[in-house]
Amino acid sequence: MLKFIGFIIIIITYNSLIIAMEKKPYHHLPDGTFRNPEGSPVRSGTIKWSYAIFNKERKKLDMTIPKEHVIDKQIVLSDLENYKNKDYIGWIGHATYLIKLGNTTIITDPVFSKNAGPLIFGPDRFTEPALKLNEIPKTDLFLLTHNHYDHQDMATIRKYPYKDSKVLLPLKLGKYFTRHRFKDVKEMDWYEEVKINEDLKITFLPAVHWSKRSLTDNNKTLWGSFLIEYKDKKIFFACDTGYGNIYKELGKKYGPMDITMINIGAYDFKPMFDKSIYHTTPEEALNIAQDLKSKKVIGTHWGTFVLSLEPIMEPPIRFKENAEKYGFKKEDAINFKIGQITKLEDIID
Repeated sequence: MLKFIGFIIIIITYNSLIIAMEKKPYHHLPDGTFRNPEGSPVRSGTIKWSYAIFNKERKKLDMTIPKEHVIDKQIVLSDLENYKNKDYIGWIGHATYLIKLGNTTIITDPVFSKNAGPLIFGPDRFTEPALKLNEIPKTDLFLLTHNHYDHQDMATIRKYPYKDSKVLLPLKLGKYFTRHRFKDVKEMDWYEEVKINEDLKITFLPAVHWSKRSLTDNNKTLWGSFLIEYKDKKIFFACDTGYGNIYKELGKKYGPMDITMINIGAYDFKPMFDKSIYHTTPEEALNIAQDLKSKKVIGTHWGTFVLSLEPIMEPPIRFKENAEKYGFKKEDAINFKIGQITKLEDIID
């Protein structure tokens, strides 16, 4: 009798788990971790990463930075003052942007540290941020796409001067902010929306990527992109991402975009393996922008850290040269200089 009762309990428990999983979205796994959208590329089990090979190949890179890649700080500060009553986009470096829309100033994935890693480890910056952390204008909204060290910079979070900023970020990352005195922190799942004011709405959307900060936390926190809807304009700020079919779906549901801001660096890992499936090449970035029915594309995530083995100034060149293959004019594939502040009306013309 006890065996029979035990068997019934097992059956009921199993069925309950099945029902619970049927109610959960595809990207939520039973163990509480997350996965990419259905049909996304999967990393090959044959890929062998080697820090020794990576460091050997990295030392071969020409680290010469063209003078025009970085704008003088005094010009940056002057532009911020001149545009303080305008809508604009400004590049601080890597995936860190200031986006001013009406009375709301947004910062994305702010990284102001000298290296992207724990303590003194991880790749060093080869270009300084356009401004120091204490020089940035007051922000109202802090967007974080995922937890990799070159995006979630704990030193920046600890020292962040505007802790009254509203923070929007993926599931299970809120604790990193609340423990450092941020008061308004909202974790978001894919397709969730937050209305900031009458003119501004943020939607958290999928990306083809992963999360990890230690040896034991693979995909335990979510990752994703932000759709910023301001009046009648749409700006898609991509998480680090590889190419996936999900972007055709997002284009149909949310497009057309006025601007897609997307990673164009950190893709080449030869001779270990050909490329990362979770970082788009410049051509794949253009393909995603095409899927999103975007009018303009801004290349992000390059010119700051050596995260891969392509020449450091190759991404923007390939980005421009291949624009027409994906239905864009060359001038619609936009490469900012570090420190460049451009009025929104001049980008969307």
